[in-house]
Amino acid sequence: MPTPITLPTLDLVACCTPLTGSVIDAGTAEQLARAFKALGDPTRVRLLSLIAAHEGGEACVCDLIDPVGLSQPTVSHHLKQLVDAGLVSRDQRGKWAYYRITQPALDALAATIQSPAR
Repeated sequence: MPTPITLPTLDLVACCTPLTGSVIDAGTAEQLARAFKALGDPTRVRLLSLIAAHEGGEACVCDLIDPVGLSQPTVSHHLKQLVDAGLVSRDQRGKWAYYRITQPALDALAATIQSPAR
């Protein structure tokens, strides 16, 4: 059975304050939803973690297949979802693709879920 995630308890003031500190526009909401949807799959979260932890912060698709236990086409599909969401960048070198975290995109996601200073 999976270990449940412990979430912080929010007080009544926090529940009524937008997490972003202000209301976001429709375009920003669409971009954030695409990124959060991409992270809605445990394999993609794991791939993101593997890329970030890889030496130099960059990983070849060939290095990501065994750790997740999926075929190369399936791993490539998941990586494409992360690229399309703007969470990782892709660099083709010969027959292999290399992936790197897009730090500003992750920072933007983190900022939307952090409570504003009170």
